[in-house]
Amino acid sequence: MKSSIEVVELVGQSIDLAGVVVIVLGLFLAAVRFLVVGRKSLDPYRKLRQDIGRGILLGLEILVAADIIRTVAVTPTLSGLLILGLIVLIRTFLSVALEVELEGRWPWQPKPWEHDHKPQ
Repeated sequence: MKSSIEVVELVGQSIDLAGVVVIVLGLFLAAVRFLVVGRKSLDPYRKLRQDIGRGILLGLEILVAADIIRTVAVTPTLSGLLILGLIVLIRTFLSVALEVELEGRWPWQPKPWEHDHKPQ
């Protein structure tokens, strides 16, 4: 029987794999969408980049979850937590940068349509 640390490590590795699969599937689906309908849109290159970016964002979120599980549950040492903090910081920066690239605004800024539909 496996120890709880081995089980958590296996869970973390499985979630890591899921994150990579999500990124690869996102890339594949974006390419398929581009080839099928994307070239007919007004700005096909932008749409392709947005679709790829969404896949990467989702994959990054899953990879952060795997890092948290493995670091906190398996090796809760000060150095492990510092490494986790650095990894989360880098991935958060990448996520915010991709969000700005995809949406054209900072994540905390309201969406343009939110200004038009606020109750008075």
